Amino acid sequence: MSDWLEHSVLVEVDAPVQLTWELWSDLEQMPKWMKWIDSVNILEEDPDLSRWKLASAGFEFTWLSRVTKLVPYQLIQWEAVDGLPNRGGIRFYDHKEKSAVKLTVAYSIPSFIGKLMDNLIIGRLVESTLKADLKRFKKYVDNIQQGQSPSS
Repeated sequence: MSDWLEHSVLVEVDAPVQLTWELWSDLEQMPKWMKWIDSVNILEEDPDLSRWKLASAGFEFTWLSRVTKLVPYQLIQWEAVDGLPNRGGIRFYDHKEKSAVKLTVAYSIPSFIGKLMDNLIIGRLVESTLKADLKRFKKYVDNIQQGQSPSS
């Protein structure tokens, strides 16, 4: 038995939606702003599939993810097809010279973990990490627009 937890976070970015889309949709670059994501590798034989590795505090998880819906400049949805059970989407909102990015992530945890640890504690940790990730993405976009190295 398992329980599904879901979190959504939103960030306003001082860049047009075309740029935020272009940067986010390059999945292999995500470890630059997503703290727990160690690597993302697009499979050559099927570009809708990618191998993900999450590493944090001595824990390591991998999964194979499939893009299930792609609407350019609006939406990328995915779901894990192997490994760590998760699904979600990233939605892009066009606000003329600015944009908003909303990330929704759902993941399955074994029920016994939910009994050992309050789901709210796990949820707060994941949500605060996702918020920090989106803040790093905003800074990443700002640096690119200013002609700086994306990692600065």
